[in-house]
Amino acid sequence: MPRSRTAAARPVIAIAGLGIESSTFSPARTRAPAFHPSRGAEVLDRYPFLAPGEELREAADWHGALVGKSLPGGTVTADAWAELTDELIERLAALPRPDGLWYDIHGAMTVEGVDDAEAVLLERIRATVGPDVIVSTSMDLHGNVSRELVHGSDLITCYRMAPHEDHMETKERAVRNLVDLLVSGAPRPVKAWVPVPVLLAGEQTSTRIEPARSVYAAVAETEAVDGVIDAAIWVGYAWADEPRNRAAVVVTGSDRAAVSAGAERLAQGFWKARHDFGFVAPTGTFDGILDEALAGDRRPYFISDTGDNPTAGGAGDVTWGLTRLLARPEFRKDDGPTVVYASVPGPAAVETAVAAGVGATVTVTAGAEVDDRHAGPVTLTGVVHAVRHGDRDAETEVVVRVGSVYAILTKLRKPYHHEHDFTDLDLDPRGADIVIVKIGYLEPELFDMSVGWKMALTPGGVDQDLVRLGHHRIRRPMFPFDREMTDPDLSARPIPASDQPLSGDDE
Repeated sequence: MPRSRTAAARPVIAIAGLGIESSTFSPARTRAPAFHPSRGAEVLDRYPFLAPGEELREAADWHGALVGKSLPGGTVTADAWAELTDELIERLAALPRPDGLWYDIHGAMTVEGVDDAEAVLLERIRATVGPDVIVSTSMDLHGNVSRELVHGSDLITCYRMAPHEDHMETKERAVRNLVDLLVSGAPRPVKAWVPVPVLLAGEQTSTRIEPARSVYAAVAETEAVDGVIDAAIWVGYAWADEPRNRAAVVVTGSDRAAVSAGAERLAQGFWKARHDFGFVAPTGTFDGILDEALAGDRRPYFISDTGDNPTAGGAGDVTWGLTRLLARPEFRKDDGPTVVYASVPGPAAVETAVAAGVGATVTVTAGAEVDDRHAGPVTLTGVVHAVRHGDRDAETEVVVRVGSVYAILTKLRKPYHHEHDFTDLDLDPRGADIVIVKIGYLEPELFDMSVGWKMALTPGGVDQDLVRLGHHRIRRPMFPFDREMTDPDLSARPIPASDQPLSGDDE
């Protein structure tokens, strides 16, 4: 049984974590600066609910160690991992001894030579702060949850919406649950974990539509049961090839029977719906969707160039889509249908355009420096439409107009999620005929703006055709790789408290 603890009127809580989605099917590598780490007191500035004067800020004595979050990308290098984790542990060791720790991660980080990186880091954290510290872990629902990660966490939760409109609400819930547990002095929660052998892309499991809408609605119902603190379903991260990668359910609480029953109910609901999951938008070929957009009158018509989506782990510099777009005769004249394309990195191209200035005609080459498997670098001759400096991700952005195509080129890769991402570059996405973005499901602002929308099934490191990618290390059988597999064992696996040993291999 979990041991009883003494209530803490104003507990000391540390904050630490690293987060990224890492595609192992991309040739890109992620290095330490990509995480933009916050340190010490600046860690608290990341969270509005921990601002001075907020209830949770006053409920505990907060100490930031190190929190870093990277744009999704390729595998994290061993050097970056060592640099960031060593600093995190060093800073954590220098803090006052905590009663609790909030572990703020994504959950899909792949590191060179390290499997289950978040569980490995949590083990180091526990060795630093001691076994009695209560850990609350918050994650993306596209993270991967091993039994080791559940064991190391006393509380664990994830987002309940895709797109992740509840990301800050989830973090606040994880913190509130931690504070409540520390202040009450209640025993460590019991935990039930159920691995579900399903691995689907986020674009197939959006909570905007069924069946994910109903599958996730059951989470709140489970959480409302007496004796349950939190319930969570992870879809998993499909573009990494690791043994831990699959869907999972974890329920935590004080009542072992309620926790186990809730976990099994959620797991069964996810499994039974597996054949019903479909893409969140109609799909098609890149050229076919362009033909449809040009033939119709829905404006603006959004096209998701899905295979190189940087917010899912794509390298971002695949030129396949832009190359095909520029080859279309419809867009060669200035008065052709207006198309905005976001985006392709090209540091040298950006430097040339910046030096030439707005209004100048330039010939530049961009893309395919990292991922050249599908198309080579693309050369554009056009007019510099805009230049912008200072973006957190891109650093510098330029727009080059080629005929009626406005191509956004960046120094470093950047996702385009918000209307201001375009208007800051003197572009009018609402007035465009077609807007092409490297993305999967449209983020809320773009979704609300779109009149037409389809997802183009394009090549890249986050190809939506999972089966053809060639996973070799995931546990099999796994849906949809083994569509006719028999029903799995979805009984709840009780996970001992973090201060008790984890034994066996009940996978």
